Amino acid sequence: MSINPIVLSIPVYFILIVIEWTVDVVLKKGRYRFGDVIGNIGCGLTEQLTGIFSKIGIIAIYTFIYSNFRIITIEHEWYWAVVLFIGVDFFYYWAHRKSHEISLFWVGHIVHHQSEDYNLSVALRQGTFQKLFTAPFFWPLAILGFDPVWFLFIGAFVTVYQFWIHTEYIDKMGWFEWIFNTPSHHRVHHGRDPEYIDKNHGGTLIIWDRIFGTFKEETVTPNYGVTEQLKTYNPINATLKPIVQIFNKVNLNPKLSGKLKTLFLGPGWISSPEKIDRAAITSKYNPKLSKNKIIYVAIVFMELLVLSSFILFQYKSLEFTATLTLVSLALITIWTLGNIVDGKFYGIRTEVIRVFSFLILVIGAWFLSDIISSKTIVVILFFIISLTPLFLLFSKKSN
Repeated sequence: MSINPIVLSIPVYFILIVIEWTVDVVLKKGRYRFGDVIGNIGCGLTEQLTGIFSKIGIIAIYTFIYSNFRIITIEHEWYWAVVLFIGVDFFYYWAHRKSHEISLFWVGHIVHHQSEDYNLSVALRQGTFQKLFTAPFFWPLAILGFDPVWFLFIGAFVTVYQFWIHTEYIDKMGWFEWIFNTPSHHRVHHGRDPEYIDKNHGGTLIIWDRIFGTFKEETVTPNYGVTEQLKTYNPINATLKPIVQIFNKVNLNPKLSGKLKTLFLGPGWISSPEKIDRAAITSKYNPKLSKNKIIYVAIVFMELLVLSSFILFQYKSLEFTATLTLVSLALITIWTLGNIVDGKFYGIRTEVIRVFSFLILVIGAWFLSDIISSKTIVVILFFIISLTPLFLLFSKKSN
């Protein structure tokens, strides 16, 4: 039971994204945009890398509740696996629904909805802080007696299932749609059109939405994203901006009651969908990039994927300081690449500073500490390779 279905699925995710993107280019549908894909996958990397530290506490709390408060001890039998699957999906529905209906929880979940496109890469776009708010919804399963290992294993399948429903290339699916969540149902969920807001929260099963009154049939092609346009492809900025916004809204309320309402009542765009300007939600954020910048970002982003994979697969065998250092380097890289993709005037400067600063850091770490072990030799190669395409940023074609 030590096998993680999510980890095993990662290579398949990227293969399917490449296939769908290739089909999109051939058919000239325009459902993939380079900057948006970088933002989507970058948000996923940010969530996974920071999750190395946060999930320890989340799992520890679930384990504590199971160890001290469980009613019975449930054996690993197939029929209990079915019950657990239904239970996880049921509580996922409520965690997901409340992530839309409570402003504080929305801060963690909004990242997943920020993309203005709808393709398989959007499935990887996850909020860094989302699990902090949704984890308590699953504690009843610990009290009932489902052990942490089994919960994580079965729960992972609910997550893996939801990857394929992030596509526009699959239309209605007949009888299947009465029971299960499908691309059509989930397109509605990602729509920012007034009639689609706060609908279809189900994970694997759509029956919860039908039962609890949040189901909506797809009738017209949705406009995707959030109603207050993000206006950035930068994953770090996309993650932090909602926190800054809700902090500012809380500060605007002098009374404690007002501050609490700001945190725990619904986001304004959900509570007042009739005020949404339809014309405003049809435009997309789309800064222009030169060919050289696209090539550069693509090369370094591939290196970033190698570095991130190394961290995610090896962090358990590394010292904490090594893990913290490598995660920090990856997050800074995500931020600087985001600056370039956003077309910021300081994007190239921050990238140059990053490359040379990290190179100095790696050399220093090699001589001054044991952070760089034989296992982390890939990090040195990463920063050396990062130097090679820098000339692309200084070409006249990049301007």
